[in-house]
Amino acid sequence: MAESSITRISLTGITKKFGFGDVEHLALEGVDLVIEANEFVAIMGPSGCGKTTLLNIIGLLDESTDGDYLLDGQSVEELNRRKRARMRSRQIGFVFQTFNLIPRLTVIENVALPLTYKGIGKTKRLQEASRILKNFHLGEREYYLPHQLSGGQIQRVAIARALVNNPSIILADEPTGNLDSKTSHIIMEELADLHRRGNTIIMVTHNPELTSYASRVITMLDGKIDTDKTLAKKTIFSKKLEIKDVPSQSKVDIKQAKSKKTSKHSIKKAGKK
Repeated sequence: MAESSITRISLTGITKKFGFGDVEHLALEGVDLVIEANEFVAIMGPSGCGKTTLLNIIGLLDESTDGDYLLDGQSVEELNRRKRARMRSRQIGFVFQTFNLIPRLTVIENVALPLTYKGIGKTKRLQEASRILKNFHLGEREYYLPHQLSGGQIQRVAIARALVNNPSIILADEPTGNLDSKTSHIIMEELADLHRRGNTIIMVTHNPELTSYASRVITMLDGKIDTDKTLAKKTIFSKKLEIKDVPSQSKVDIKQAKSKKTSKHSIKKAGKK
């Protein structure tokens, strides 16, 4: 069977309610959705339409009020909390807008953290985290703390952490929301590369420009799927941006100071002539 024909996610009649009585809010209403392996699905819609709630249910971070959810053919509703957590840690990787790195842990410790929950020994955890950080051009930042990194570097660390368990599904909630346009493009290239390698990507975004990376675009409205479009196959990643670490402000200031000093010296020299 071809990889593309394998159903990763099957949702039937998924409903999610918050609150009770007069303050009850229907976040999702009867959502039916099937996502195949190796799809790159972008989910869009206005704030409050239910897209993040849907992503949380898919990621086993929340439970539906009603409906059926099959993940790789297994019914999620039949699993207890421990089994759901085990399935989540083994099959799903998360990339959030707010990064969610632990400030007191180094980069390599943050990336290795998901392996701790799997009971893997410290040496092997750090070896695997180091390997994946090198893939993201972060090998020289292994023992930095999060506050010592740029926004783009932090998000690359977050993606590395999402991949350390080798998950089949990656869920990204506004992965470029806190980044500038150039860094956003670099992060999207990383996600696109993961998609090319066979991962299933499900991304929530407000930015319509990012949907060009997806193979399918879903629009939500008032807790329901409003539109669901499969995009034509096209080559959109002809140019891979080179990832370069941005110099710190102190280095920039030093370079500018040297430049001004050299410029003044040249003017004085010219005046003497």
